[in-house]
Amino acid sequence: MFNKIVGNKQIKDVFRRLLRQERLPNSLLFVGENGIGKKPFALELAKAFVCRNPVDGEACDNCSACLRADKFNIPTPTDKNKDEFKKVFFSEHSDIGIVTAYKNNILIDAIRSLEAESNYRPYEAKARFFVIDEAEKMNDAAANALLKTLEEPSQTSHIFLLTSRPNTLLQTIRSRCQTVRFAPIDAEEIKNHLLDTKKFAPDDAAMLAKLSGGSIGKALNLDLGKFREKRETILKVLESLIVSHNRAVLLKTGEEMNDAKNKDSYNDYINILQSVIHDIWLLNLNTDSEIVNADLKNQLIRLAQQSNRNNLAEWLKEIETLRENFTVNLNKKIATDALFMRMAG
Repeated sequence: MFNKIVGNKQIKDVFRRLLRQERLPNSLLFVGENGIGKKPFALELAKAFVCRNPVDGEACDNCSACLRADKFNIPTPTDKNKDEFKKVFFSEHSDIGIVTAYKNNILIDAIRSLEAESNYRPYEAKARFFVIDEAEKMNDAAANALLKTLEEPSQTSHIFLLTSRPNTLLQTIRSRCQTVRFAPIDAEEIKNHLLDTKKFAPDDAAMLAKLSGGSIGKALNLDLGKFREKRETILKVLESLIVSHNRAVLLKTGEEMNDAKNKDSYNDYINILQSVIHDIWLLNLNTDSEIVNADLKNQLIRLAQQSNRNNLAEWLKEIETLRENFTVNLNKKIATDALFMRMAG
């Protein structure tokens, strides 16, 4: 049932109406940031159709069909299991399937498998449902293979494309789907959900909600211990920039951020740097500001009092420029050192 999904009440209301009227489109494009709930919504829609005892159009969550609907066994991609990703992965219910990327690409064979499967009549439900997760990972060949299915949809099959980057999809694909845009989830809703799980202390739940950027998936998966370690590194950078003016610390931190063991954490460091600078900027404007890193408020107020707000605003622009430059094959170590030296003036 949609009530168990956090956020996006308006979308829930629209889907409930479509389910009651049995007017669900054959092709839907779900657009929104990663972890915002696109896949749970898609699977809940599918579950409503396969459910044997629907309640006002929604899944009962108790019948044998509901209990099987969202149980998938999808392996982690390795060099040895590529062939498994050349097909649709079905849940324990034979009318619900997912196409997912092998590493960074959705394979054309998987799309061809979806095309074939979508033309089969449902085995035990009123319709068949197929989810293409991270649809932006289709290359042109895979996308063109999908077009044929979207142009001539089976009346008993529904296809949900999920993406955080709709503009990377072919315009012809977008034009053949009805788009549903998912908004970031309110931080208070995320915090309450985390508290409801009984796995988070109130302070941790509040921080995770602020750090999530409206993504329930990010809030649930973020390791606060590792986050605080990285943030401590970033605080040394800002202390050096604002208080001690020690460039050696900046260069040493740049090396640490780009060390091989931290290669998967680089973006985390940049996100934290941006978040903390933004907090300092807000506190420079008004010490009563609501900030993300509230547990460090006293320390950040001290830094704010010694900062130039124009410099802080310029640093935020520099970070955005750095992000844009990473769309090309830029050396991160050189770029980081250059960023820190520009910030140091």
